[in-house]
Amino acid sequence: MNKHLNLVPALVVVFYELDWDEPQWKEKQLECATRVEIVRQSLQGRNTKVAVVLIQKKTPLPPGEDVIASERAAALCNACDLSGKSLFVLPHTDHLVGYIIRLENAFYEHAQTYYYTEIRRVKSHKEFLNKTTHQLLFVRHQFKIAFFSELKQDTQNALKNYRTAYNLVHELRAHETNMLEIKTMAGFINYKICRLCFQHNTPLDAIAQFRKHIDLCKKKIGSAELAFEHAAWMSKQFQAFGDLFDEAIKLGLTAIQTQNPGFYYQQAAYYAQERKQLASMLCNHDSSVSYPNPDPLETQTGVLDFYGQRPWRQGILSFDLSDPEKEKMGILSLQLKEKNVLHSELIITLLSNAVAQFKKYKCPRMKSHLMVQMGEEYYYAKDYAKALKLLDYVMCDYRSEGWWTLLTSILTTALKCSYLMAQLKDYITYSLELLGRASTLKEDQKSRIEKNLIKVLMNESPDPEPDCDPAAVKTSQKLWADRVSLAGSNIFTIEVQDFIPFVQCKAKFLAPSFHVDVPVQFDVYLRADCPHPIRFSKLCISFNNQDYNQYCVVEEAYQKSDILEQSSQGTMCLVPGKTRKFSFKFVAKTEDVGKKIEITSVDLILGSESGRCVVLNWRGGGGDASSSQEALQAARSFKRRPKLPDNEVHWDTLTIQASTMIISRVPNISVQLRHEPPALTNEMYCLIVTVQSHEETVAKDVKLTAGLKPGQDANLTQKTQVTLHGTDACDDAFPALLPDIPVGDLQPGEKLEKPIYIRCGTVGARMFLFYVSYLINTVVEGKEILCRCHRDETVTIDTVFPFDVAVKFVSTKSDLCVSLQLEHLDRVFADIPFLLMTDILSASPWPLTIVTSKLQLSASMTPVDQLESYVENVVLQTGESASECFCLRCPPVTNASGVATGCYIISWKRSSPVESVPVVNTVITLPHVIVESIPLHVNADLPSFGRVRESLPVRYHLQNKTNLVQDVEVSVEPSDAFMFSGLKQIRLRILPGSQQEMLYNFYPLMAGYQQLPSLHVNLLRFPNFTNQLLRRFIPTHIFVKPQGRQADDNSIAAA
Repeated sequence: MNKHLNLVPALVVVFYELDWDEPQWKEKQLECATRVEIVRQSLQGRNTKVAVVLIQKKTPLPPGEDVIASERAAALCNACDLSGKSLFVLPHTDHLVGYIIRLENAFYEHAQTYYYTEIRRVKSHKEFLNKTTHQLLFVRHQFKIAFFSELKQDTQNALKNYRTAYNLVHELRAHETNMLEIKTMAGFINYKICRLCFQHNTPLDAIAQFRKHIDLCKKKIGSAELAFEHAAWMSKQFQAFGDLFDEAIKLGLTAIQTQNPGFYYQQAAYYAQERKQLASMLCNHDSSVSYPNPDPLETQTGVLDFYGQRPWRQGILSFDLSDPEKEKMGILSLQLKEKNVLHSELIITLLSNAVAQFKKYKCPRMKSHLMVQMGEEYYYAKDYAKALKLLDYVMCDYRSEGWWTLLTSILTTALKCSYLMAQLKDYITYSLELLGRASTLKEDQKSRIEKNLIKVLMNESPDPEPDCDPAAVKTSQKLWADRVSLAGSNIFTIEVQDFIPFVQCKAKFLAPSFHVDVPVQFDVYLRADCPHPIRFSKLCISFNNQDYNQYCVVEEAYQKSDILEQSSQGTMCLVPGKTRKFSFKFVAKTEDVGKKIEITSVDLILGSESGRCVVLNWRGGGGDASSSQEALQAARSFKRRPKLPDNEVHWDTLTIQASTMIISRVPNISVQLRHEPPALTNEMYCLIVTVQSHEETVAKDVKLTAGLKPGQDANLTQKTQVTLHGTDACDDAFPALLPDIPVGDLQPGEKLEKPIYIRCGTVGARMFLFYVSYLINTVVEGKEILCRCHRDETVTIDTVFPFDVAVKFVSTKSDLCVSLQLEHLDRVFADIPFLLMTDILSASPWPLTIVTSKLQLSASMTPVDQLESYVENVVLQTGESASECFCLRCPPVTNASGVATGCYIISWKRSSPVESVPVVNTVITLPHVIVESIPLHVNADLPSFGRVRESLPVRYHLQNKTNLVQDVEVSVEPSDAFMFSGLKQIRLRILPGSQQEMLYNFYPLMAGYQQLPSLHVNLLRFPNFTNQLLRRFIPTHIFVKPQGRQADDNSIAAA
């Protein structure tokens, strides 16, 4: 392989500078031929192709046009003994890259031809082979064919021939003497097959081939004395395939979680570990055994003739050992060399590769498992710092998932590392956890660890951990002696929430909240899981308000030798399996009312300041890395718990309550509200607050907060005003909430009333708050404190409209019968009087007094009569209404869209015997009205009624409203109920601004509500003026009384 890859070329190219028009052509041609001959001489006996490339400065002419070039090219080929296909020209011009690419393709074809020839030559040799006598040569020739095909870049044929060669290898008769050679060749060929499969993007074929390879070779161990060689070979196979797999992934192959290179690196590490174990057994020679001399592993050339053969018996094909002594020396030399191999470094490298792969493909448990193995290998390699770092990293995963057996094993190794490095804090931490409930160690092992822990706390050196390297133990004992002699910091604070110590802690407030005049009480429960009773020196609790820390400390002094002695009198002695309760209470500060008191930490101190002191620190109210999971399991458990004495509790039933709220003292006053809902819009709604004290002492500094409750709609806040004085004019500047209204002091039993006035500008429901606070002296646990108490009441008040106002425009024309009927107008006419009618309908559940009303007209409106209020001091009950009528006139305007009328002001209040109830002014904006001009106005003068067979005079007034002379045609249409005298049809001319009067005598013929003879007016200049428009101004009906008796008439006249 090395010969064909690096020594023997497929093609040699001679580059020579020579132009076709070279003046010294003969000399240059001879020099070029000499160079080619020198190359041929050096390749004598090889089939290597030779080519010549002429580097020229000029661009050549197309083939056939340059006769001189053709002749000289032929002469050069003859001189160099080359074919025409082996002579090339490379012009050094602008298109150099294109010529180079063409040369590359031509060289590629020549190289392929060379390898094709070599393949045919090998195949011709293979035809003369016999499988019986030339079994090894069959493998060799098949491998060479595949190798040449691969160099030829014919990967499909290369893969095919490699597979054939692999099958031929396994057909060889295997013996202990040639087992290594067979496995070596099988490994080479398997590597080639897998690599080509990955190149062809058929990873499943590569995996299948590798599995087949491992199945065929894993039992071919060879010599039992060199079994570690087989483990090393297996490790190398898995490592090589993992590298191939990883390289293919980098080139675009997609791997999955269950099939990635990490599994192959893991197996490689497994066989490396097996190699280490076999080497420790097989290479365990005494130090007196020396390396053989002469070295049986040396050869004359320094290299092996064939891969996989033993150096001391190269070329020997016989299965019989000709020189057993030399064989023995060779095996011994291999064993002694293996003894010096750093196996842990190999294993750690492979495990590190596997961890990187499993991390990449999100396999956390596999990653943790292999990291544990890496930590153990670092431990065996005596790199204790790295071992401790790795093991400490994976402990969290095993704690959180509850793998207690695995965690115990890891902790045991970590404890050994910390001992051998004399790391005080780590040693104490791992000892605390190995003594705890998560540890699966036996009682005698826990007892030994506990005694070692006590020795460390007493500033003594602990006993060595079992199964440690003796040399490392001696070194560590010196380190421990140095630790004892050094006067450094002897206080170690250990955060408990990250691991599971042998002491459990739960703190619990007795209530979720406490009144400020009641002592705050809480209990701290401790439980020990170690083998022997243990005594602590101090228990202290820290709060978010550090002023309370001084009240929650339990401390007990004892001799160092008594730390493991159980005493019934000791308050800080914890008995294994027993729950110990410590109760505390303190008086909360008044400034903490409304605040939360939280336990920030619980500190339990083991040891004393004279020796070493360990502070177990629980954040919050206790709990460690396993507490939440255990609490969940206890909540789901239906197992019946045994009955305990009254002074004991089940640990699982205890819950952590690490915070409580300080609330104000319970108030002993009453707050009552008196009012008459609902409130009316814009009125000063009176609400009387009655406060009565039921305290035994004087309530000082009583303050009242009244108004709209915060947190409601912002529009309500803007439209609600609160004041203490109902007679004040309340506008938008007044607030919606009056805070801290001083009331003064209240004697025991005293009652106080305070009126509050509320103005609501919009309808809807509002929630109002009335908050009374005061100060009072009280005694708690013999300590006098000043408490601020408060009571609040809320009330929801609906606001409604007091009345509805309807406004309409009507004409002055009236048809009088039983009642007055007025015609509704959607528009008015300039300078023609019209009526404005207002209807006030009471919507209040309470009686309303209309104090007065006022009509404020805009500049474009003028009154016809004096504007007076007709509803002054009218009292309206619910559902009653009051109406007013105003006669108005509008002068001509240019704005056709509408004219503002003005506003209608109603002054009102609730009907109440209290005279001080303020009057409310409600302003109603009147609607706009459309004003139109009319060319002719007609109005009629006639009596209010007529009598049968009595003359009824009727006078019509026609007024010209334009600046033009009007030609008017007037006609009267008869009615069956009347006879009449006057002009039945006439044509008039009316001057601008003047009027014409027409008189008619109507003679009624029938009684009742009768239709008058119809007046028709036609304006020649204004054809749009219709009689329908005319009917808006003149009456069409009149009531006719029947003819009465004369006596009745006289009697009526007399009356």
